[in-house]
Amino acid sequence: MKVVILCGGKGMRLREETEYRPKPLVCIGDRPILWHIMNIYSHYGFRDFILCLGYKGDMIKDYFLNYDEMNNDFTLQLGAKTKSVVFHDKDPIDNWRITFADTGLHTNTGGRIARIQKYLQDDEHFFLTYGDGVADIDINDLYAHHVKMGLLATLSGVRPLTPFGVIEPVKGRVRHFAEKPKERGYISGGFFVCSQGIFDFVTEDESCTWEREPLQTLASKGQLAVYEHSGFWHCLDTMKHLEDLNEMHRVGNRPWAVWEHV
Repeated sequence: MKVVILCGGKGMRLREETEYRPKPLVCIGDRPILWHIMNIYSHYGFRDFILCLGYKGDMIKDYFLNYDEMNNDFTLQLGAKTKSVVFHDKDPIDNWRITFADTGLHTNTGGRIARIQKYLQDDEHFFLTYGDGVADIDINDLYAHHVKMGLLATLSGVRPLTPFGVIEPVKGRVRHFAEKPKERGYISGGFFVCSQGIFDFVTEDESCTWEREPLQTLASKGQLAVYEHSGFWHCLDTMKHLEDLNEMHRVGNRPWAVWEHV
C-alpha cells in the first residue's frame, strides 16, 4: 500500500519558519517533521510514498536527493577520474520508495489528491495524511478498521489537548480545574485510509478542498468511517506547536516515535 502525504501548502500560520522552507521540512529535533511522519508508516512496513508537492517543493526534492550527504559523516575522494564517496555510520532508511509529484503551487488538498490518482491506479486502498501532524497511531489497526467498516474512506478521530485551562462551575464556584485537558469531542487528525472510490468525489480543480465538499459528501452518503485514536496526536500549525514538539523531543518524550519503542 502506498502512503500519500500532502506537502504543498504554504503554512501561513507558521510564517516565521515557512517563509524560508515548506512546512514539512520544519524540524523536530534534527529531522524534518516529514521524516518523522514517514518513519511512523515505515515502522509498520509501509515504505512506498507519494509526496504531493507545491510551495517550495524543490526543497523537499533536494532534501531527499542529498539525504545521505546531509545526514551522515562521509569521506569524499576528489582528483580521481570518478568521484567516490564512502559513508560512515550510515543513518538507516529502510528501502523507502518516494514519488515526488508536483501538484501545483496554489492547489487545495482535494485537487492535490486528484492529481496523483495516476500513481494509484493499481491500488485498491491507500493511506493519506498531512505533512504536519504526528501521532502514536497503530497504522495496522487503522487499516484493519478501514477494511472491517468497508466504506470508501476512514479518518482518524483524535482528541488534542486544549491550550486553555478548563473549569467546571457549580453555583458560582469552581468545582474542578484542569490545565490543558484533552478535548471531550473528536476532531479529524488526518491519518486516512482511502479506497479508489474517493476519486469520484475529488477533482483536479485548484479550488477542490478535501476537508469540505468531498469529506462532507462522503459523510452524508454514509461512506466515511472514523477510527477513534485515544493516544498521542500533535499538529504543527503555530510556533507554540513547534516549541512544544521540540521540547518534548529534547527531553526524550517522543510518543510519536514508534520506531524507537521496539
